[in-house]
Amino acid sequence: MGGDKPVVVQTMWKDRLSSADLDDAASKIQSLQALGCGILRFAAPDIESAEVLGRLSQMVSMPLCADIHFDYKIALRCMDFPISKIRINPGNIGGKDKVCAVLEKAAKNGVPIRIGVNEGSLPLDLREKAENGGISVPEALVQAAEREISIFEEFGFNDYLVSMKAGRVADNINANKMFRLRAPAVLLHVGVTEAGPLTAGVVKNAAALFTLLAEGIGDTIRVSLSDTMENEVIAGREIIAAAAQLAAGNIKLKSRGVNIVSCPRCGRHGFDTHGFTSRWLQRLYALDKDITVAIMGCEVNGPAEAKHADLGITGAGDKVLIFKHGNVIKTITAAEADAVFEEELKNL
Repeated sequence: MGGDKPVVVQTMWKDRLSSADLDDAASKIQSLQALGCGILRFAAPDIESAEVLGRLSQMVSMPLCADIHFDYKIALRCMDFPISKIRINPGNIGGKDKVCAVLEKAAKNGVPIRIGVNEGSLPLDLREKAENGGISVPEALVQAAEREISIFEEFGFNDYLVSMKAGRVADNINANKMFRLRAPAVLLHVGVTEAGPLTAGVVKNAAALFTLLAEGIGDTIRVSLSDTMENEVIAGREIIAAAAQLAAGNIKLKSRGVNIVSCPRCGRHGFDTHGFTSRWLQRLYALDKDITVAIMGCEVNGPAEAKHADLGITGAGDKVLIFKHGNVIKTITAAEADAVFEEELKNL
């Protein structure tokens, strides 16, 4: 990542991983990869979980990141396996000697490290200053990151990226802008921590990430949600695509994949847009095609309003219409809808 590479979407595994889960986890990871996930982070709270994660890393091609808090020895154990990245938190990983032990092994094994700073786990002195109004939350986040970077640079370790996350949208934006001015060459992972359930979380992340990405800030993102990993990845892709429209020509914001256009549905609807979209959502996002698909509810917002779509579907009465670029190509029954839609999709 970085340079002229596109922004990488990542998510985090939602449950504790066990040895019995490995085959199912590997299959799930393959599906996430097809949706557009480029990095997958796992919590590693103890040595046992580090070893299970290490085994999983040998089974999949997606880069896996180990998220380490409190015990630096867990990070050391993770690096005995092909873990692609280690995330540590400067507020709770321990003293300088422990950080240096992690850096030494990371340098030896060629493992990059993410310096992850969260508002809720700032170093005590910075937390107190922020709470007392001595400094702003963004300034506290940046200073915490700079402290850790100074240790990394003292050791001569340069293979790192930084994340600074807070619960408020403005604090996230301001911290990352401030840091970018001070350290323009450092790679940044951006996102809003503890953003909440699907609707609230997407709104907060979209507000923060769109603002940052449109200004060229952010090399990898996570849309943190109290929801599924799949929805985190899909939301991340959509935010990047939206930012790409504003930042035209910025290769880092190159978007890929299917663009889904669908109406919200109303009393006029003659086609079950909600049910059809739900059935097809993940399959469409997993396609490696730069196309627009329209799922429309009636003849009012059907072919005419979605005439830019490469493929569309809508309904009127007991009939379903399949259209391309505004022109109806097939009129079928509702029972035939999925099969015919799939066939036309394959032909694109």
